Amino acid sequence: MKSLFQILLLAVLAFPLSGCNSQQRSDDHYTYKSGDWNGIGKWYMGREIARVMGYQGMSWLERPEREQEEQTSLLLKNMEIEEDDTIADIGAGSGYHVFKMAALSEKGLVYAVDIQEEMLAEIDRKIEDGGVNNVRPVKGSEKSVNLPENSVDKVLIVDVYHEISFPKELMASLYDAMRSDAKLYLIEYRAEDATVPIKKIHKMSEKQAVKEMKAAGFRLQENIANLPWQHCMVFVKE
Repeated sequence: MKSLFQILLLAVLAFPLSGCNSQQRSDDHYTYKSGDWNGIGKWYMGREIARVMGYQGMSWLERPEREQEEQTSLLLKNMEIEEDDTIADIGAGSGYHVFKMAALSEKGLVYAVDIQEEMLAEIDRKIEDGGVNNVRPVKGSEKSVNLPENSVDKVLIVDVYHEISFPKELMASLYDAMRSDAKLYLIEYRAEDATVPIKKIHKMSEKQAVKEMKAAGFRLQENIANLPWQHCMVFVKE
């Protein structure tokens, strides 16, 4: 059986490299310069954006030990999902969390948003195989979640935000999609904890997350500290 480190390495190697310019340049929101090998050479508010994990890493998302490592069932309890909630999973991948949330929000709707056709195809397959009628796959873009305005009660972003290549623009579109009392659950591996076995660029500190979410119009309501490796940061609209 491959170790977690081996799987992560294989996942990273599966994705195309993007060139990094060794000379620093910037635009209104982003700075471009060389950095981590696993980054894209693009920086936002002092943080280098990580490479996107492609569909080739789908088996890692579905690994059987994920519940033990991340206690995903506890994460869902943290969300206090109601049966009629409309939920958006941003960067839904193969739908690992999507269908668990759909079972809890049986009278509601779960938007499974991803930018990769292969991931959405896998979600479509699971919908058909399971006869699920409250999951809607949505093809997002690098700059938009492509959801209706004022339509979402809860948002889940699991280990994805640090890979979003246009965080300012995408978070603006997400802000518009969220209702006034909606909650955003931002889940990221803790950068403050050196024992968390994930590459540094794929981690995020609470301080950095608060800074970036504040720029998007959100404030931290609480950071639920009950997950083994990850922050469970709950943000609401300011």
